[in-house]
Amino acid sequence: MACIDNPVIGFIEEDARCLHHPHDDAFMVSILIGDYNTHRVLVDNGSSTDILYYPAFQQMRIGRERLILTNAPLVEFRETRVYPLGVVTLPVTVGDYPQQITRDVTVFIVDCSFAYNAILGRLALNSWRAVTSTYHLMIKFPTEYGVGEVREDQVVAHECYIAMLEMEDHLSMMCIEEQ
Repeated sequence: MACIDNPVIGFIEEDARCLHHPHDDAFMVSILIGDYNTHRVLVDNGSSTDILYYPAFQQMRIGRERLILTNAPLVEFRETRVYPLGVVTLPVTVGDYPQQITRDVTVFIVDCSFAYNAILGRLALNSWRAVTSTYHLMIKFPTEYGVGEVREDQVVAHECYIAMLEMEDHLSMMCIEEQ
């Protein structure tokens, strides 16, 4: 039997009971960033950074003076470079009491259009010792009181997908010029 400090974390078919299958949804969750319930957070195991988009940062009423400037560009999946406004370290809480954890996460503040409020990348996930499953759309992680979990809301994921398509259509239309 695994001890609380080193629980065995796994997934069973029952974990996917509330999902509509088959799916290829983006992995979207809601978490507590600072003192704010933050929805539309993309879980991205492929991202090497944790990102908070500037509109969400502004809504949190965190002063820009807390930003630590950085000149390291981030490369988007479109292969374009994005220069963050800076980085800030904020407490992030995942899970439901008592099976929850709070860790300080350093996030890059990025000012560009996106349907998400934030992206959780490998740095945060690894610091939580989290295990993710895209099939189950779930994150599991060890806590003092057993294994905590965060589930996706598929409705929110679909809303974000539609919002992204509309944004891309708008951006594509802006790039078309008459010759």
